[in-house]
Amino acid sequence: MTPTTMTATLLSEKASALRALHHGERPLVLANAWDAASARLVEEAGYPAVATTSAGIAYALGHPDGERVSRKEMLQVVRRIAAAVSVPVTADLEAGYGPGPEAMARTTRDLVAAGAVGLNLEDARGRSRRKLLPTAAQVERVRAVRETSQALGVPVVINARTDAFALVERARALTEAVARGNAYLEAGADCVFVPFVRDMEIIAELVRQIRGPINILTGPGTPTVDELAALGVRRVSVGSAPMRATLGLARRIARDLHERGTCELIQEWALPYEELQRLFGAAAP
Repeated sequence: MTPTTMTATLLSEKASALRALHHGERPLVLANAWDAASARLVEEAGYPAVATTSAGIAYALGHPDGERVSRKEMLQVVRRIAAAVSVPVTADLEAGYGPGPEAMARTTRDLVAAGAVGLNLEDARGRSRRKLLPTAAQVERVRAVRETSQALGVPVVINARTDAFALVERARALTEAVARGNAYLEAGADCVFVPFVRDMEIIAELVRQIRGPINILTGPGTPTVDELAALGVRRVSVGSAPMRATLGLARRIARDLHERGTCELIQEWALPYEELQRLFGAAAP
């Protein structure tokens, strides 16, 4: 689907705004959302952009993570999220839902049609995600996203993910991540996402050697946002952690009600009905 001129102009402006956030004084911090409700809460909290979590969306739809959700299902959720917020949306589209450049072109067209202006693209494919794609193959896939987005008139922000630290032996992981990151940037990526790194010295080396913005996954046991900012990291995200924490609370509520017959956690944590009505645009009575 090709966007109308008006839609393409608006999405292009959002894409440019999202790209600029990778080059500000502070890192772009993203609290990943998994549905329209969580996206609205993220926007309300003051975030300048909303990022999705593919794992969180998969769990919400009743699937495990790892491309078990189809392109169509994933982008239906992304469409709802983009329609629910006014800020730019960047979508975690796993490995792109297909092996070659043609699949990436289709995924990019569908992404823009859904109203999103950025995407994560992994270099490990398949349900097991136990093997990296050849660098040359991933470069072609990144290039296809860039060329397709340019043809649509919407310069999609590409966050190219490498799983080198998950799938390459430790002694070679840094070298592999740097080589892949720079190759993806040369092919048209805007940022390089390197998850599963906690060591501050290694993160500093990634920042020093990769010739573009770096995205680091943060959480318990990893450097804080301020520490990552001091290292020069330009984008910080939390992945599926907020969704998993929400499920943890939901499980505690269910168990307390079932085992103890109490609603104390609901009383403590539930947002007021009236507040949510206002958040989602219900007219005042």
